[in-house]
Amino acid sequence: PIIPGHEIVGRVDALGEGVTGFEPGQRVGIPWLGHTCGTCSYCQHAEENLCDAPQFTGYTRPGGYAEYVVADARFVFALGEEGDPVALAPLLCAGLIGWRSLVKAGDGKRLGLYGFGAAAHIVMQVARWQGRDVYAFSRPGDVAAQDFARSLGAVWAGDSGELPPVPLDAAIIYAPAGELVPAALRALRKGGRVVCAGIHMSDIPSFPYDILWQEREVVSVANLTRQDGLEFFPVAAQVGIHTETHAYPLEQANQALDDLRNGRFQGAAVLVP
Repeated sequence: PIIPGHEIVGRVDALGEGVTGFEPGQRVGIPWLGHTCGTCSYCQHAEENLCDAPQFTGYTRPGGYAEYVVADARFVFALGEEGDPVALAPLLCAGLIGWRSLVKAGDGKRLGLYGFGAAAHIVMQVARWQGRDVYAFSRPGDVAAQDFARSLGAVWAGDSGELPPVPLDAAIIYAPAGELVPAALRALRKGGRVVCAGIHMSDIPSFPYDILWQEREVVSVANLTRQDGLEFFPVAAQVGIHTETHAYPLEQANQALDDLRNGRFQGAAVLVP
């Protein structure tokens, strides 16, 4: 049994012994990565997202589907008082993983985003602010997602099986669909990179070597680091990111998940206790 919920905005109610840097009443955010051992080789080499003994908020430690949660203070971000907490919540995973995947994609001008949901609609705003051209790919026939992408500045939007009008420098896959990997490879220029940003993905089907050849790359993103937060939140404030959110009372959590699963809204669902 576990209390889920991995993107938490709340206020400090009490501090544990020895905790410094926070005050009761202060607004904070708790992300997906909730604890690391601090002693393994990954933690010792600034790769805490790959820790050998991590704990994840709402997955291996109790999360935010509750009125109170206990957090490791080392993995809590001060959020300040600006902004609606409902709008801030998606930044704590969709935003942070989106940022990490964007950095992993490199500095290319032409960026493809596969799966236009919570992470992609945040990443697009950062990418556009950086001066990139964004090409959005959705499930076949999902006109609403494609229109949403265009409204945020996509220079092109289409079905995931289509090729964009120009070869891409990089592509990020947020949808957990392994068949998108060869589709994204076909959309790349020589030397381009596909970033798989999900925690889970269905099996990647076999594909011809020639779409990987010419130094194209496939890489994955795992979790996030506290440094990602220190880099991302100031950028998010500069960009003025608008998160498309749909608030549900906590007791309607199952309805929110069902609506998400069936694509009944764009952006992110947020539960409000």
